[in-house]
Amino acid sequence: MQNLRKYLPLIIGVAMAMGIFIGSKLNFADASDRLFSKNSNKDKLNRLIDYINYEYVDDVNTDNIVDVTVNAILENLDPHSVYIPQADMGRVAENMKGDFVGIGVSFYTYKDTIAVIRAIENGPSDKAGIKGGDRIIMADNDSLLGSNLADEQVVEKLKGLIDTQVKLKIYRKGTPELLEFTVKRAHIPIKSVDAAYMLTDKLGYIKINRFAESSYREFKEGLRNLINLGATELVLDLRDNPGGFLTIAEQIVDEFLEDEKLILFTKNKRGNIEKSYATSKGDFEDGAIFVLINENSASASEIVAGALQDNDKGTIIGRRSYGKGLVQREMGLGDGSAVRLTVSRYYTPTGRSIQRSYQHGDNKDYFDDYFHRLESGELLDPDKIEVADSLKFTTPKGKVVYGGGGIIPDVFVPIDTSVQNETLSYLLRRGFIGFFVFEILERGRANYDGISKQAFIDDFIVDDRLVLEFQDFLNIRADSQVTFVAYHDVIKHYIKATLGDQLFGSGAFEEILNQSDIMIDEVIKLSEKTDF
Repeated sequence: MQNLRKYLPLIIGVAMAMGIFIGSKLNFADASDRLFSKNSNKDKLNRLIDYINYEYVDDVNTDNIVDVTVNAILENLDPHSVYIPQADMGRVAENMKGDFVGIGVSFYTYKDTIAVIRAIENGPSDKAGIKGGDRIIMADNDSLLGSNLADEQVVEKLKGLIDTQVKLKIYRKGTPELLEFTVKRAHIPIKSVDAAYMLTDKLGYIKINRFAESSYREFKEGLRNLINLGATELVLDLRDNPGGFLTIAEQIVDEFLEDEKLILFTKNKRGNIEKSYATSKGDFEDGAIFVLINENSASASEIVAGALQDNDKGTIIGRRSYGKGLVQREMGLGDGSAVRLTVSRYYTPTGRSIQRSYQHGDNKDYFDDYFHRLESGELLDPDKIEVADSLKFTTPKGKVVYGGGGIIPDVFVPIDTSVQNETLSYLLRRGFIGFFVFEILERGRANYDGISKQAFIDDFIVDDRLVLEFQDFLNIRADSQVTFVAYHDVIKHYIKATLGDQLFGSGAFEEILNQSDIMIDEVIKLSEKTDF
């Protein structure tokens, strides 16, 4: 003890010296030329953020600075390496997983109340007896009334842990008292297969909107149902499909290719190559396949189209696809956020990369490529598609295909300018048609009782009076004057499709729109005259 007391002043002195030394290293009053002088590039970023946090004249949310920094770094790599903030991870994960835990309703805020558009078929709310048009007034004694309630707040109250219960109070038109329902939360699918039905006696149709974890299971179920209905030919609609999981695309291609056929291969920066081959498990290897693509079909969609085209399997129909041949891998950053980083390129079986160039110009130019295609006339004339002889490849049966920017279809179908126009895009984007249809159903939902889905699709006619009502609706609700005289019949068709969706779901929207789809018409003609 005496020895300890003897050296105590020395120990205290050393500790104070170390504190002064460490404090000097944290002195953010250093001149800028000294601040970064002895640090690596990684240390620069950390020191700068700390410096701002401690010394900047105003309070700053340094989390936002980090987000901006990460985004700036990724923007210098390629257009598809992206940062996913913590706030967005839940939504992104749900979308790619293919389900979420909730009560199973689609809704929107209508006159300050939460209006049920439709209870998802066989979901918890559907089983409990909740119907389209019902208003959710309370959830577990929390009021859901009021114009200031954001959709995110509503979702937060209706979602929850699996098998937990929520008590709902419902107003139903024509019922004097509030109805009470106890709904047990369950896994609610986010459908990636929008529709699966027969176009003709032999031609089946499946539309996939993205490649999520659940997509192959949904696709397989739809395919088996169509085979049981007599399908010997299949339309796989990948229009506007932005892609998703590489492995899911491989599984779907495997349904059509024979054993040991090459599906694709990937190559990373070290030159390591991984090849993916078809197996013997496919259910449609002997059937004829038509794949529909357009300028918004990307990534995994292009894998499917490219694998089939390069193996001389089926027919690719539509317009040149998006041109994304990069593979991303997701890495968590420890705080709930993540980065999807490009780790390799993929190549179709003939060896072509379909990734279009991103070396010239900024990311805005890259993502605005659609407008370049529109201005060049490519969307109307296949001869306007730019190809390079240096990127020419040949399939086993001698068909010439090109790399360097998307999949060029075997059969070109121009864009339908009567359907794809700014007016219709605006109406769909703002949800006006859906809101209008909901109000029509509000006035007389009982008018549609007893009508089957197929009878509605085949026989229901939207009269001109309803279209005129929609114009009056827009005059009140739209921010600016909107007229659609030139697209009268198209609007009528979309009103019917939206009515079908809100009444029946289950692919009614796509089935109705496909009745006047020029690409579908082209497929049916090919099916009728081609002997496979």
